[in-house]
Amino acid sequence: MTLAEQLTQLEQMRARGSLTETEFAQAKARLLQPASEAPLSKISALNGLRRSRSDAWLGGVCGGLAVFSGMDAWLWRLVFTLLLLLGGTGLLVYLLMWILVPREDDIHHLPVSTTH
Repeated sequence: MTLAEQLTQLEQMRARGSLTETEFAQAKARLLQPASEAPLSKISALNGLRRSRSDAWLGGVCGGLAVFSGMDAWLWRLVFTLLLLLGGTGLLVYLLMWILVPREDDIHHLPVSTTH
């Protein structure tokens, strides 16, 4: 089915009253959006990981992981504590993330290159 046919069907559904104006506008916007070329790779998905400023006990690592993963921050704190007690790897991983993962607002303060 072509884009024109899909738009015609949407218009007909709106004319019959099957769709409200809002639903019609949303469906039309979805149809007209360019299709994403490829799903995000795991590496590019990790680029969204940021340390939290608002949910931070030490460095904001657990708060950032909570936002990124959808799990509660207290669960991440529990995981790091258990890893700390079971060989100390929790401390090492936490410190590395504290150093390597940028804060959520630091990305806005990076200088912008303006070459003409």
